[in-house]
Amino acid sequence: MTTTTPNPTNARRAVSYFFILLGTTSGAWAARIPAVKHTLHLTDGQLSYGLLAIAIGLVTGMRIAGPLTDRLGSARLITPAAIATSLAVILPGYAPNLPTLITTLFLYGFINASLDVSMNAHGVEVERAHGRPIMSSLHGMFSIGNLLGAAIGGLFAWLDLSAGTTLAAVGIPLAILSLHARRHLLPTPPTTHTTTRPHRAPWNGWIILMGIVAFAGLVGEGAANDWTAVYLFEDLDAPQGIAALGFAVFATAMTIGRFAGDHLAQRLGPVRLVRYSGVIATLGLTTALLIARVPVAIAGFALFGLGLATIVPQVFSAAGNHDPARAGQSIAQVATVGYAGLVAGPAIIGGAAELIGLPAALAIPALLAAFMAATAGALRPPASGRHPR
Repeated sequence: MTTTTPNPTNARRAVSYFFILLGTTSGAWAARIPAVKHTLHLTDGQLSYGLLAIAIGLVTGMRIAGPLTDRLGSARLITPAAIATSLAVILPGYAPNLPTLITTLFLYGFINASLDVSMNAHGVEVERAHGRPIMSSLHGMFSIGNLLGAAIGGLFAWLDLSAGTTLAAVGIPLAILSLHARRHLLPTPPTTHTTTRPHRAPWNGWIILMGIVAFAGLVGEGAANDWTAVYLFEDLDAPQGIAALGFAVFATAMTIGRFAGDHLAQRLGPVRLVRYSGVIATLGLTTALLIARVPVAIAGFALFGLGLATIVPQVFSAAGNHDPARAGQSIAQVATVGYAGLVAGPAIIGGAAELIGLPAALAIPALLAAFMAATAGALRPPASGRHPR
């Protein structure tokens, strides 16, 4: 499968590239959504059908991605999944009508699932080979890719180039570079590649709990994405430019937190890291809501981002190590529950805001952060685990 002898350092760089790739395609697509909406003359409601198709495709794909990762091995699946994702993201940019847009976005989400699961599973393998935590910084690479994709999308929009041109300019080079990164992945361990199909991993209580913890974290991310600027602008009367700064500060803090997360995970262990992170996230968002002053709220959103940053990577790492022979399925199961939070989070906050007001609605992710802190003990590794408690 490989043409060079892989080592953990090169493998880490290679799998980091795939995290960057997924972030870049996601960021580029998000940046060109307004152009697609304008070109196809879509209403907000019609556009929401297309965006929902991505989520449905992702959840549907997870059902296949987990067993496929375990059957083939993460190293065998990650490259074709990355190439397919890079090319699939181009198609919505050329969709001539709403039905085609929905179909292509479903396909993108469906293929995206295989890359998501296989790169996280391979990240766990590389983490084991290194003998120290790396998952948090891998998710930080996704964040970097997201910012890169958004910047490219913004540049192409400024140049008045079409969404299809933008996505092709992003996707095609990423697909080609995937072939180079492929050579440095670790070989598939014998435990995850057999001649017979692996038994399907059961949905046990631990997997469901980890999925709920991931769901709680991703509800917070989704809420911050869509509602921080609204809260600052409408409830605290901040100017639009300052209101937009709220999410930028949150996203920057989250990226910084993810790159610091590996050192913290090694020093504190996953249990204490998630517990402390949940407390920091709770205090940050609660402060932003209770002390209704713009500077304090922005600082609170920064703490909220720092707190959330390390939780989902630790959950994915724990899932991948829970049953190494079926790491792909465990990660897919946790991700299936967790990613529902990213999709449902903004809608949950929006619906609650209609009933009780936005400040009170934003208390929901604060309570969920406290829940993550309270359930951190479930991430405790086995007695043979490397990380301290």
